[in-house]
Amino acid sequence: MDINFECTMCGKCCHDLKLPLSIDEAILWLERGGEVQFLCEAVPWPDEPPADNLQAQHKRRRSFAAASGELPVRIVVVLAASFEGACPHLQSNLSCGVYEERPTVCRIYPAEINPFIELKPEQKECPPEAWTSDKPLLMRAQRVVDPETFALIAKSRAADVSDAPAKARACADLDIDAAALGNEGLVVYSPPVDLAIAALKRARESCAADEDFPQWKVVSNRRETVDTLVSIGATGVHYVKADAPAFDYLGFFPATA
Repeated sequence: MDINFECTMCGKCCHDLKLPLSIDEAILWLERGGEVQFLCEAVPWPDEPPADNLQAQHKRRRSFAAASGELPVRIVVVLAASFEGACPHLQSNLSCGVYEERPTVCRIYPAEINPFIELKPEQKECPPEAWTSDKPLLMRAQRVVDPETFALIAKSRAADVSDAPAKARACADLDIDAAALGNEGLVVYSPPVDLAIAALKRARESCAADEDFPQWKVVSNRRETVDTLVSIGATGVHYVKADAPAFDYLGFFPATA
């Protein structure tokens, strides 16, 4: 099936978001006065997955190794520009005030960066007239054919991989060491802007070897999950209510159905 698309500048996609950013983009966003959150997820990793497990390999590339007690885990950290209501760069005429320097994820929209998520126009905020057949061709048979979008997706995925070690260093610098169990939710940290900028810059510029298997806490709002993790050797497991923060700068956000 062909998917055609052209932005109508309705502005609907520029509201109430957590925009994934590279480290360079996160620093720029923070320096402009925006908020960047650290979204943390832990995936139990007792054994290396086979090469043909593509979803596991994708998660491995964009994560770093850690441990919770005796349980090996991999930590996925997403840096996200977070805002309620309109994007701080959305102008009154619904144009982007930083268009030439807007985040890569904005340039890619409405295509998906995650290769395992299918683009479904009905799940996007864009009006029907954005998808009519007279608009430029974006995808064919679920493959991006627009060359600029294709290149930007490749760039974003490469940054996701290359940024992972620096994210580990930044988390250590900011004393971020808790993550929600994968597919259950996210642990969200909102460090003060000045601390976040300093930590990300140090992490980006550091050439030091990464610490092997730093200890992380695994957070869950399900008692049965906590019991299971403890039974397989995880000692840093914490149970929290979904509507209550558990640590400084920290809130637990359950996964949505």
